[in-house]
Amino acid sequence: MGKVSSKKLYEFRRTLEELAEKKGRGTELVSVYIPPDRQISDVTRHMREELSQSANIKSKQTRKNVQSAIEVIMQRLKLFPRPPENGLVMFVGMIPRGGPGTEKMETYVFEPPEPIKTYIYHCNSEFYLEPLKEMLEEKEIYGLAVLDRKEATIALLKGKRVEILKTLTSGVPGKHKAGGQSQRRFDRLIELAAHEFLKRIGDHMNEAFLSIPDLKGIIIGGPGHTKEDFVKGDYLHHEVKKKIITTVDTSYTGEFGIREVIDKSMDVLTEIDVMREKKLVQRFLSELINEDGLAAYGEEEVRNYLQMGAVEVLLLSEDLRAKRATYQCPSCNYKMDLTIKREEPRECPKCNDQMKIVDSKDLIDDLVEIAETVGSEVEIISTETEEGIQLLKAFGGMGAILRYRP
Repeated sequence: MGKVSSKKLYEFRRTLEELAEKKGRGTELVSVYIPPDRQISDVTRHMREELSQSANIKSKQTRKNVQSAIEVIMQRLKLFPRPPENGLVMFVGMIPRGGPGTEKMETYVFEPPEPIKTYIYHCNSEFYLEPLKEMLEEKEIYGLAVLDRKEATIALLKGKRVEILKTLTSGVPGKHKAGGQSQRRFDRLIELAAHEFLKRIGDHMNEAFLSIPDLKGIIIGGPGHTKEDFVKGDYLHHEVKKKIITTVDTSYTGEFGIREVIDKSMDVLTEIDVMREKKLVQRFLSELINEDGLAAYGEEEVRNYLQMGAVEVLLLSEDLRAKRATYQCPSCNYKMDLTIKREEPRECPKCNDQMKIVDSKDLIDDLVEIAETVGSEVEIISTETEEGIQLLKAFGGMGAILRYRP
């Protein structure tokens, strides 16, 4: 995924959660994915075809709802002379609020954080979210290579998607029985050809991986010992070399070998991510124990330090569920901001009248917004580790590592 801010990513994740909860009565929720290079006129033409096709739907109610959804989509398409840079997603349909007759048309139209690859029109009892979910998983990019003396394949792993970048073949002959002088000469030639091939692999890997600044790491696989010779030898640029995480034994080279490398290193990759989170929370905890430690917790304290610009890293639990609401008194106009678990009435401290909520946003959104304005880093911590659970349970899902103690 390109450079997308944690706030945008978090908002996108929450939108997906909301959309996943929407269910229609019949197969009447329409999802449309429009790639950036697709002509809007083509999409409109397709919608007209779908509109006439939908006349064949047996259930009168479903037919009516699908047709209404397609008409809304056609109206919305008029607002776009062309799709945005990453394309456009549209989710439209009648969502029941309670029993029959409580359905209300809901429309979601937005540009996703990554370019859409294929055009999709999908009609079902729930919105089709798989392509968007995959985008969320594509935060991490790893370099992969699988090689032996005969061939090599270089690839990228983006989330769950594999992109083969280059396949090379060596032309290095196999072992050959000649005997005497000619055998030794022949072996030397084979070694030279193998060395040249490894150099060629190194050049291609340097070219492919140096151009990706946020490459997380590189994993190299292959049958036999060639991969170890390659890693130990002087074939890679030092910047590429230091990103090698591990080497794994595979039975194959080529695309099968790449799949094998992924299967065998999944545990390693998960571990790396988990380790990074663990280290961050451990750093926060050790700062906390230290008398002059640079750590803060508790919403009020964290918020104050954040607004001062004193926070280096803001740690937020992905399971932190609360809202930041602005209450206003209709009688005396007194305003106050409060963090709440659910919306409930409040009494005005000035005149005791009932206050009203005039604005409310997700607590994580609110804190990330402040962090972005003052240039603090934000890390959303999962609850898959003991440390992550500790952050949520013992510290209310919020902590800060400080730049300095104000």
